[in-house]
Amino acid sequence: MLFKNAAELVEIAEKEQIKIAEVMIRQEVEVSGRAREDIIAQMDRNLTVMEQAVERGLNGVTSVSGLTGGDAVLLQKYIKSGKALSGHTLLDAVSKAVATNEVNAAMGTICATPTAGSAGVVPGTLFAVKDVLNPTREEMIEFLFTSAAFGFIVANNASISGAAGGCQAEVGSASGMAAAAITEMAGGSPSQAAHAMAITLKNMLGLVCDPVAGLVEVPCVKRNAMGASNAMTAADMALAGITSRIPCDEVIDAMYRIGQTMPSALRETAEGGLAATPTGRRLEKEIFGNKAKAGK
Repeated sequence: MLFKNAAELVEIAEKEQIKIAEVMIRQEVEVSGRAREDIIAQMDRNLTVMEQAVERGLNGVTSVSGLTGGDAVLLQKYIKSGKALSGHTLLDAVSKAVATNEVNAAMGTICATPTAGSAGVVPGTLFAVKDVLNPTREEMIEFLFTSAAFGFIVANNASISGAAGGCQAEVGSASGMAAAAITEMAGGSPSQAAHAMAITLKNMLGLVCDPVAGLVEVPCVKRNAMGASNAMTAADMALAGITSRIPCDEVIDAMYRIGQTMPSALRETAEGGLAATPTGRRLEKEIFGNKAKAGK
């Protein structure tokens, strides 16, 4: 194994003067024993799945429960109105992140990055910055490998599971992964990519997982929206030369420890947080009727 944490990842990339994406490809070759071409081809297929999900979501979808759907379309209309207060690229990333997660909620095909519930952030930001940076197909695939490198670090040193660590482990991790990849695609150094990851994640520490009715819809879809905007902002900060005072690996460790102390009611059980609000319980009953858990 070439690297286990962010410090080792950055050290290898800077010492050999290669992209983080390249380090991740080499590691995958070493760990899996598969051919480099096969690994890249698989990521190319993942990229196609992401692109199709974004396109489908932007055309409008609605979930079976009726809790989510159509918000990506509303955002695109708002962007085109010329009245938006936020920048075009940021809102485009938000809308495409929402689009992806609306497709997930509608039982469509998405690519878990790192999970289904947080699958909107990485493709949402990628297809938004694509219009600004005009990357090649190869560079877009590299974006995904850079994301994967930081996802690998989180998965092996903390958690990417909402049930284990709350939504900080899902949307938080996805947002950090995206921020690092955006930074590298925009010409940032490996060190800046790690700072972007750290800046993003430390601003999402403690985020709970409290899905209404136990479905990956509310507040999951809108959390992907906020995660995308967080990633975009953190990438810009890192590219501006702003650094995280707390190193990336220490932020990831802090997230792990916070997840360990988080009550089970706030870790995907739908027993606390927004899921336990009067409206949350009402929606649960409307969707599941008598099947809703008694006593809630």
